[in-house]
Amino acid sequence: MMLGSSLFHARKRAGLTQEEVAERLGVSRQTIGKWEADETLPDIRQSKRLATLYGVTLDDLIEFDLGVSQVEEAIERSTEELEEKIDWTSAWAKKYPILATYQGEVNVPLYARRIAQMLDELKAEYGYSELDAMLALKDILYQVWKARKAEAAR
Repeated sequence: MMLGSSLFHARKRAGLTQEEVAERLGVSRQTIGKWEADETLPDIRQSKRLATLYGVTLDDLIEFDLGVSQVEEAIERSTEELEEKIDWTSAWAKKYPILATYQGEVNVPLYARRIAQMLDELKAEYGYSELDAMLALKDILYQVWKARKAEAAR
């Protein structure tokens, strides 16, 4: 992503107008517009001030990723009722087709029993709720996958 786009999205996320930012930094609104249009670049001092104003680190401002921030905001805004309406398997299957086909190939009851046992162990050993046990187990599985992926890349 270009720096100008990062500046624009960080400003919008902070709920500020170009005029407000310009006033706080002591520059013109046109200067802010030029930075956001990638016509010119702010110097390092102004960049640090922008990061502070927008409530992000300088590194985050430079590497601001709208996609990640949008996902994080969507997660924060989601409700349990909305989550119940979403068919997550179908939604993710659009990106990962295996989710639509594995049920016909894998011994699902066997794996389901093993997973249920691990969920029960997490609940008993740590006093987790059903949901917390599922989330912990899901995260553990992700961490194992991520470690294997990193190992394979070496």
